[in-house]
Amino acid sequence: MTRPALTIALLLRSPELESACCQWLPGNRYTPVDLGLEDSAVDVVSALERQREAVDAVVIEQSLLQDKTREDLLARGLLFPAVVVGELMGRVDYHPEEVHLPDDQLEQLGYNVDAAISRFLRHGQKDIRPEDGSTESDQVGGQPEGRAWKLSSRLQERLGYLGVFYKRDPSRFLANLPPHEQRELLQSLQRTYRDLLIGYFRDPAAANQALESFVNTAFFGDLPITQTVEIHMNLIDDFWKQLRLEGHKDDFLQDYRLALLDVMAHLCERYRRSVPGDIPLAPAGSKRRQLQDSEVIL
Repeated sequence: MTRPALTIALLLRSPELESACCQWLPGNRYTPVDLGLEDSAVDVVSALERQREAVDAVVIEQSLLQDKTREDLLARGLLFPAVVVGELMGRVDYHPEEVHLPDDQLEQLGYNVDAAISRFLRHGQKDIRPEDGSTESDQVGGQPEGRAWKLSSRLQERLGYLGVFYKRDPSRFLANLPPHEQRELLQSLQRTYRDLLIGYFRDPAAANQALESFVNTAFFGDLPITQTVEIHMNLIDDFWKQLRLEGHKDDFLQDYRLALLDVMAHLCERYRRSVPGDIPLAPAGSKRRQLQDSEVIL
């Protein structure tokens, strides 16, 4: 049975950015909706407030998330699974379960929307409270202040228990994409991994956002481990050639093996968590055959 398409609100000022996002959101899974942010007179809070019952997740431009806007979104409980499009700065722009994606890596947008929804549901984003510590019992003008909208329950109802935790879309696996889309996705992943390597020791918080983006796409796109290693080795080789050309030492490059190990560890954890806990490892009532003494090799 085909799962219903979820509605993704596009909160973007740039028409070019909006067009690119629509291109890379799979139509069988998501329905993008433009909330009219191209008009500078329309603000994020009012646009989301009008559509809060229809929206399942958001793709939002980082520059729109000023401090005042973020505070207003939290105060009104306008919390959605979110992909923040913009520079990796190692900070929280909207809420702790957001996913970050630079605008030159939008080929991975659909996979990261999957990840944003998964994180939102897994971590119970519906229970977030405003930073000022107010609770649902706080009243302003007879209305609850800071009550987070109960979106998670609706998403769980539509997606089912397994939802995006477990049922990845095989049609969007790397091996099943058309050749030109495979190339574009791999090139995008290379840019993400390059961001990870560049910031790994210099800016760990930003590098961690790049790592999460890479792992999201690798998991939901079923990227083979061998290709992950290949991406790492090719980039390290490029760095080595550049350093040699400029006459710099290159022995420190071996330290970046830690980045590859970090990616592998995150991927292993993602696959481990993707298996529902109530699925038995063996059929009910099955018994192991006991080895005879003659079959035991010491």
